[in-house]
Amino acid sequence: MKHMKYKSRGFLFLLFVLQIFFSSKISAQQFLVGNKGFTFTDSLRQNRSIACEVYYPADTAGVNVPLTLQSAGKFPILVFGHGFTMTWDAYSNIWNALVPRGYIMIFPLTEGGFSPSHSEFARDIAFLINSMRQLSSDNNSIFYERVDSMNCVMGHSMGGGAAVLSVQYNSEIKSLLLLAPAETNPSAIQAAGNINIPALVISGSNDCVTPPAQHQLPIYNSLSSTCKTYVSITGGSHCQMSEYNLLCSIGELSCSPAPAISRQQQHSVIVDYIIPWLNNRLKSDCAAGIQFDSLINSDPRITYLKTCDLCSSTGFKNLYETNRISAFPNPFALEFQIEVMSGDELVRAIHIFDNLGRRIGEEKYIQTTSINRTRVRFLEIPEAGIFFVQVKTAEGVFNLKMIYSPE
Repeated sequence: MKHMKYKSRGFLFLLFVLQIFFSSKISAQQFLVGNKGFTFTDSLRQNRSIACEVYYPADTAGVNVPLTLQSAGKFPILVFGHGFTMTWDAYSNIWNALVPRGYIMIFPLTEGGFSPSHSEFARDIAFLINSMRQLSSDNNSIFYERVDSMNCVMGHSMGGGAAVLSVQYNSEIKSLLLLAPAETNPSAIQAAGNINIPALVISGSNDCVTPPAQHQLPIYNSLSSTCKTYVSITGGSHCQMSEYNLLCSIGELSCSPAPAISRQQQHSVIVDYIIPWLNNRLKSDCAAGIQFDSLINSDPRITYLKTCDLCSSTGFKNLYETNRISAFPNPFALEFQIEVMSGDELVRAIHIFDNLGRRIGEEKYIQTTSINRTRVRFLEIPEAGIFFVQVKTAEGVFNLKMIYSPE
């Protein structure tokens, strides 16, 4: 697959700006996993019962345990559709990767038979977004005031196709993440043409159950999203998106090519991409976006298509249209200064990140402040390239892109 890159490899031509909000603290925190079963009723579909399993951040692992008290924040919700004849417990690799990082995951148990209704499954996925939000307003629920408005519909195989269909049934859906999505009836490929929310599609190059050329690529190409990414795992297969499932494996044994990498290797690739992508899309974590963009440009395990950088414009208006902060010289050699334009607004803190979003230790530079100007001088010679400087003032957080160029 030919790489489609929309940013220069040269540091001087990068256009994105780092924005890191305080909510990123939640995404970095690790939790245990709680589990609770629910059955919701959709009164608009003849009181259809929608059973589901919910996994959520907890301080004690187990069933029906309280939601975590380590953080008082709200958590984004992820609704995940299972594959054909597969059960929710095949996706423990997904919830064990995401829930500890501050997400609530919901797995509908409906349409698990041999004659599923793709449209009803899609409506179930869309319905559960609102159902979980309603629990946040129920003071008798463990989720009371703990469910964030940010969300993502996800799915594998049939569930991925159903997730595509679900977007038309709920205008509150914010993003779309698909693992080897399959064409459905009605057509997910056709429905994708009406979708303009951010999307990540992951496929396996050795998927013989739903070959990418007939399923994942047409869905991706049909998406009207201005920010969409397609990741093809080299040697990856259809059934290795999840844990082992007998029926899926039987289907995979009857076709070729066989997977060329292990299940563990494929899971590692999946996690490496879905975590930073979701953190960026749902938690406004631009450091995670930088991590995603950097990895995808250099990862030998995958090929890809993409139409955006995750942090290409975030923070741009906040910084440059307000004209409240400047940094000079830029490019710099070891030392630069930051000036706050408002005389009574002082710099409270400065944090520096490299181009991979990794925070640089404060022992590597000296920071001195006088009135409304702060000078930063590196004690160690950094590698030439881009740095992102987060400046905290009394009125908020500003972000600067600085280029280091040796004299």
